Parts: sequence; C-alpha cells; structure tokens
Amino acid sequence: MTQRSAEIQRQTKETSVALRLDLDGGGTAEIDTGIGFYDHMLGHIALHGKFDLQVAAQGDLHIDAHHTIEDVAICLGRAIDAALGGRSGIQRMGSAYVPMDEALARAVIDLSGRPYAVIQADFQSPLMGQMPTDLVIHALETIAAHAKMNLHAAVLYGRNDHHKAEALFKAFGRALALAVAIDSERIGIPSSKGTLTE
Repeated sequence: MTQRSAEIQRQTKETSVALRLDLDGGGTAEIDTGIGFYDHMLGHIALHGKFDLQVAAQGDLHIDAHHTIEDVAICLGRAIDAALGGRSGIQRMGSAYVPMDEALARAVIDLSGRPYAVIQADFQSPLMGQMPTDLVIHALETIAAHAKMNLHAAVLYGRNDHHKAEALFKAFGRALALAVAIDSERIGIPSSKGTLTE
C-alpha cells in the first residue's frame, strides 16, 4: 500500500500554517495553534482516528481566533483529500456515536468527493478556553469542504459545552477512521461513477 500522507502549508497575511497528516499512523499528535482548546479537539481527531497529525500555526490572535482556526481547518481538509489520492479501495463511508459523560454526539461521513456539511450543535457559553464556540461548527464545515466529504454531525444532547464539543470531535475522528480504512475485498473506486474526486 502506498503511503497515505500529506504535508500542507498555508501562508497569508493573517496566518502561517504547516500541517502534516498520516492516515495510517498510530494516533500521535503534535499540535500548536496558540489556541489550547482547539489543540485539544484536533488531538482527539488524531487519537480516535488513529492518524498522526502535526500542526504548527501562528496567527493574528491579537485580533481573534477566527483566522487561525479557519486556516488550520482548511489545511486539515486539504491534507485529508491529498492523502486519499484517488480514493481507490477505501471504505468510503463511516459513522460513529460517542458519549462524553452526559453528552452524546454522532458523526456520519461519506468521502464522496462532493463537499457538504450539516452540523447541529447548540452551545451555551461564548467561549471554551480561547476558542469561540461558534467556530466549532465552522471548523468542521471547513474541514468537510476542503476534504471533499459529505459530513453530517450532531450533538444529540448534553449540558456541558466542553463535553459536547469533545464528543463531537471524537465522533468525527472515529467516523473518519472508518471511512478512510482500506477495504481488503474491494478493488478500485467505490462509486458507480468511477470517481470520487470530482
């Protein structure tokens, strides 16, 4: 099997991001975005997806966290897309439910090549650490768009915002791990169109 990894760099006047993703790693994460809660959530994607993920980002955090969170999400989505290559032999679809104490989240992914996201999550507080809670949804939408995936994710219930967000990112990681997994019984592209990249 060819190596399914990618390195993405993004330089703008607002941010500088270097990201490396290995889909067939062991779940190790080295993440520094300057936003501790975001680092924590990205680490859950790596750990529960069993991906190796390295992220080094510097952004205009003196303004707010938006540009950094968005640009890291762009890079992660692009890395997923690049690491998958032509998407031959993958399971393509994956889903997961994850509880976190009183909260329960669900994520369903189709690596269809068609970007679309429906994220349902309600948060009570404006911030979790230094991460605005509205950017949880935006980050997942951005990853989905740049990974060319169909993503449906929801917090089904919960009280604590940290628990709800953590369950959501863990569910995303587990669902993605299933979707990118190699199907040993499949040869070629799992699509009646013959392509998953357009």
